Amino acid sequence: MDEQKIILARYRLDKAREELESAKQSFDKNLLRVSLSNSYYSVFHSVRILLALEGIDSKTHKGVAHLFNVHFIKNNLLPLRMNEILSDSFEMRLDSDYEDFYIASREEAKEQIDNAEFFLNEIVSFVSKHYNIEL
Repeated sequence: MDEQKIILARYRLDKAREELESAKQSFDKNLLRVSLSNSYYSVFHSVRILLALEGIDSKTHKGVAHLFNVHFIKNNLLPLRMNEILSDSFEMRLDSDYEDFYIASREEAKEQIDNAEFFLNEIVSFVSKHYNIEL
């Protein structure tokens, strides 16, 4: 495995972990819209860990989601639930960032944090097994 790909994957892992921690801190401060956004970005950067290792990327969020779906979901390398988490968290982020009068619930925000944590753990486990790399 190319060392540059591993360095990039580890950098993206740090970003995913940082966003997850920010989501939790925002939740604790009752900043629920911010928490939803941070949860999404944790998932987003988690996906980009895999793309770094594959040597592929996209300049758009939808492009990243498409590459994830094509390379990892459709090939049954990762569970369909992960694609659903990515899609749902993206939609919630859009709503929370751009919809006037959007009110996020504590339950939604907590669920998104839990989903982001699950997603990140699955990615780290997959990388360890599939690429034989400890991030």
